[in-house]
Amino acid sequence: MQKKNYQRMLEQLISAIPEGEAPRLLLHSCCAPCSSYCLEYLAQYFRITLLYYNPNISPREEFEKRTEELQRLVSRLPMKYPAQVVVPEYRPEEFYNAVKGMEQLPEGGERCLVCFRLRLEKAAQYAAENGFDYFCTTLTISPMKNAAALNEISEELSRIYPVKPLPSDFKKKGGYLRSIELSREYGLYRQNYCGCVFSKQEAERREAGKDP
Repeated sequence: MQKKNYQRMLEQLISAIPEGEAPRLLLHSCCAPCSSYCLEYLAQYFRITLLYYNPNISPREEFEKRTEELQRLVSRLPMKYPAQVVVPEYRPEEFYNAVKGMEQLPEGGERCLVCFRLRLEKAAQYAAENGFDYFCTTLTISPMKNAAALNEISEELSRIYPVKPLPSDFKKKGGYLRSIELSREYGLYRQNYCGCVFSKQEAERREAGKDP
């Protein structure tokens, strides 16, 4: 089966937007650096609300730091259609309950897929309840994240919640490199782990040279 080119699908969708219109997009944000290019690109065509729902992030201080960086970026980044930020209450137990029994699985495996779905489902639900045209996530900008899996989860959720998934693979067309440039330009805090306590432990092991 031929792999889907999600970037091309996005470009085709954008080209079909009637002139003068700007659909409403609920964009799940994982952090400011990943959101930077996504906003620069998408805010030309969509009216964006960023949903900062990340109960996986640990500890609370890290969650708050990333939240503040996202809000700072949004306040400074030039956008044709200025974005808004929504930050649900920090409830890490939602993440731990979802991944119970998967604590020892390696980074990038089944635990991460469960975490993706947890966050994307919140985005789909919020988007449907608040009348958005589309929803998607900034997570596909990371070379370490499975863009096909993220898009497939979004497509599945769109059959449960009445809102359309926006196809994305933001790392394409130099998107990831541009996010690094924007992070430098705006002095954004770039963390060295995905966010959860398990990814932090793996990062610490790598830095200590103990990762098998």
